[in-house]
Amino acid sequence: MMSSEHLTSAWLLQLLVVLLKPCLAPAGPVKPLNGTECRAKGPASYILVFTGHWSPQAFPKQYPLLRPPAQWSKLIAVSHNHHFRLWEEGAPASVGVQNFAELGVTVEMMKVAKEARKRRAVGTMYRTAGIPNGIGHSSTELLMQPRYSLLSLMVKMIPSPDWFVGVDSINLCEGSQWKQEVTLDLQPYDAGTDSGFTFSSPNFLTSPQEKITRITSQMPNHPANSFYYPRLEKLPPIASIKITRQSRSPHHQTPMSNHILPNAISQHFSATPLDCEVSFWSSWGLCLGPCSRGGVRHRTRYILLRPANAGTPCPELEEQAECMPHSCMRLQ
Repeated sequence: MMSSEHLTSAWLLQLLVVLLKPCLAPAGPVKPLNGTECRAKGPASYILVFTGHWSPQAFPKQYPLLRPPAQWSKLIAVSHNHHFRLWEEGAPASVGVQNFAELGVTVEMMKVAKEARKRRAVGTMYRTAGIPNGIGHSSTELLMQPRYSLLSLMVKMIPSPDWFVGVDSINLCEGSQWKQEVTLDLQPYDAGTDSGFTFSSPNFLTSPQEKITRITSQMPNHPANSFYYPRLEKLPPIASIKITRQSRSPHHQTPMSNHILPNAISQHFSATPLDCEVSFWSSWGLCLGPCSRGGVRHRTRYILLRPANAGTPCPELEEQAECMPHSCMRLQ
């Protein structure tokens, strides 16, 4: 007959085995997030067209015309699954995203994507040529696999402190079917790594680093910001993408293409009204004039931003007021 001490030891050993069993069991497959699992039976071929709508009519405030003029960097796109994020609104920018948003350099971002591909989190990386104007097209072909049905992309705005447009993890597959067409309007984002307010601001490191945020017509809420249009509820689209599925078999597709399409855009650009902005009044000047009739003094202000597209015109830039000359006051 076993002693009570032996029974207690055996019971503790069995309890320990029960507690450790889940930890020792081989790990099962990681389940994808809701809505990201693609059950399509084969790959799908797409054409991705990026269109820039950055025009002086739609975005007249501080529109960059020279050194350098408004333009778009090369587009960087990645097909992936839910284990990878190229960038994410509300999260800090990675070093790769920072380098791309500030400098247009892709080395670190591509390095991270290649490492993720070894872990089977990333499928294929794509790029298009840059666009030398604010308005224009570029395109590339995509070959999407069911394992990597999510697509993320970024395009840097040039010039800008750390601003870009992009798409975060759009799913081109729905259940067991590939989508036929996806069209998205794009808005500018701030990478949160440079505190410049205008397109041509000098480098001004943001410390501590902030999160990636969407730029709106009233955020950042500062008149100096290049996208500050307080009369607008929202900014017009500064760019768009159109992803169209191709009917030909992806097994016989041509190599990926990087090219600029003809710069002819039929879309009508709505003109954004830009109100005049003036400086504060200067100090009053000297009071000049004869003592018999009294004097007059002047003050001035100057134009900070000229109106455009039927915006509010500029007010008077000079003002005068009656006064008593200082010399007359001394004679009294």
